[in-house]
Amino acid sequence: MDNSQVQHVFVIGSKSIGQYGGYETFVDKLTEQHQNEGRIKYHIACKANGDGYMNESKLDGVSDLKKDESGNVTEFTYHNAHVFKLHCPNIGPAVALYYDRAAVKHSIRYCKENHIEHPIFYILACRIGLFIRGLAKQIKRIGGSYYVNPDGHEWMRAKWSAPIRKYWKWSEKKMVNLADCVVCDSVNIEKYIEESYHHPNTTFIAYGADIFPSQKKDDDPAFVDWLEKHNLKSGEYYLVVGRFVPENNYETMIREYMLSHSTKSFALITNVNEKFLNELEEKLHFRKDPRINFVGTVYDKELLKKIRENAYGYFHGHEVGGTNPSLLEALGSTKLNLLLDVGFNREVAEGAALYWKKDEGMLAALIDSADTMDQAERDAYGEKAKARIRTAYNWPLIGEKYMKIFVGDDEDKK
Repeated sequence: MDNSQVQHVFVIGSKSIGQYGGYETFVDKLTEQHQNEGRIKYHIACKANGDGYMNESKLDGVSDLKKDESGNVTEFTYHNAHVFKLHCPNIGPAVALYYDRAAVKHSIRYCKENHIEHPIFYILACRIGLFIRGLAKQIKRIGGSYYVNPDGHEWMRAKWSAPIRKYWKWSEKKMVNLADCVVCDSVNIEKYIEESYHHPNTTFIAYGADIFPSQKKDDDPAFVDWLEKHNLKSGEYYLVVGRFVPENNYETMIREYMLSHSTKSFALITNVNEKFLNELEEKLHFRKDPRINFVGTVYDKELLKKIRENAYGYFHGHEVGGTNPSLLEALGSTKLNLLLDVGFNREVAEGAALYWKKDEGMLAALIDSADTMDQAERDAYGEKAKARIRTAYNWPLIGEKYMKIFVGDDEDKK
């Protein structure tokens, strides 16, 4: 198959591949699904430095490394995708705008230099509205198409000041209106986009997960050592995995756990932000509660899956966003899931989970109730959760949907 028959797709907006964050998981799994598909070639932008940068040594199966004069890796192949790394200046939160814009401009140059026809630029999140009109024109000039995934409601995130939230909302409008296609990762987000912007071409494609058990056994040394290191017992801890940001409701989950009568531990797997951690300590004094256990990060995927499988229950406090990968992974691995009661989470889990609101005492009461569940009840919830992944959120299904919007059906090509 010659280059003109291959659909080149430039994915922009992920900091790295396979590390923490929804987009990082997404690009890992998407490229994995299509690594043997000759009709499509992915080009993935990643950060070379700064928060969440791409460390290719953490990936298995990396090849074709290219280095600069200083010996730093600038490009490599992973899952048959071309991955390129961009160095970003240390300019604080504005680095996200710099990075996305630089990645688009780099990709346009790459298309020109390599004579790539009809490329698709798939931009994850609506950060660069300030520049999108000019970039979209450049994409069109080389015969390309511009797709966007608006993610969740970035303009609602608690970490942003009022002026920045206003910018995110404005940027979302600009980026959605100029896109050839808007890919929404939840039904709720698609409905919001259609009602807010009346875009003529939206589609719903969720994230995916799997229900395969961990390759590690219960007595695997890595798992046993992890438990011992953090003074945890298998089946006797609740778990949360996610970014350590206010809108994921760590404050509510910790406060409510402290109010509960549970004798189990609460293990928090997250990349701790010291400023936010100290703010929570001032409010809650959680360090006095021996059940609250910040256990750092876990990059070994099989170990993380084993940790999920052996949790008594999983908390999910995300309220800003669409289909969240950490929720899907929990449904695929953990029997009992306790979710914040918002539309995004109910859309995903339906009747396969328990739900809580942020009112004081509500989650604490749910924890106390969950502690009394017998094994049969927890097993039943676990089967329902796996069924949701099997029928609606499996990666092969997600991969097929992306092939359809990027390449089209086989029939379309005849």
